[in-house]
Amino acid sequence: MPATIAIIGAGPLGRWLALRAAQSGFRVLLEDVMPANLLHAQETLRRQLGPLALRQEAVPALQLAPQALHGRSEPQTVEEPAEPQALRLIEFVSTIEDAVREADLVIDCVPDEIESKLEIFFLLDRMAPPRAVLATPTTRQSIADLASCTYRPGQCIAIVSEASALAANAGSEVLLQITSKTLPATIALLDGFWRQLGFIPCFAPDPAEQGSMPL
Repeated sequence: MPATIAIIGAGPLGRWLALRAAQSGFRVLLEDVMPANLLHAQETLRRQLGPLALRQEAVPALQLAPQALHGRSEPQTVEEPAEPQALRLIEFVSTIEDAVREADLVIDCVPDEIESKLEIFFLLDRMAPPRAVLATPTTRQSIADLASCTYRPGQCIAIVSEASALAANAGSEVLLQITSKTLPATIALLDGFWRQLGFIPCFAPDPAEQGSMPL
């Protein structure tokens, strides 16, 4: 099971994945090259994780001791509770290199267009550690084609389920497409990840790839 998840793109899907992954105990690095998108993601996730998350650090608060009611006004320092554990597991970064440097699993949330997918796969393949698995949400691209453009075709996988279905139906199935070169370790890693998030992963061959595909 992966320990560190890099999520590329802090849009609605990226924020949802970051939230669910952190709540499930994974360390998450959420990246976006647009400062406004990253700031919005920070504010949104802090709000979703509770009112204490609206502050980046808990600040000691001064209160009057009960004795103040009887003529003494010695202040007491009361430590506010720390941020929720899930929020402490999320790091916000502004470069892909910083996001993927220690990642076991990288999920890109770039637009589902062939140019965008090819570009991000090229960057991730070059910057992520050799062990890292690349997962891409797509309903339009062939994972076999994308994987063939990398030096790690056995570590590439597609998340085919619609983003809206994922966000609305925790506990349901999530469809993942693999190729004839997908490694058993890749399947095991994605299986563990989605089960930890509360989904039932189902693996199917990429229909665009010819030939038999062992599962």
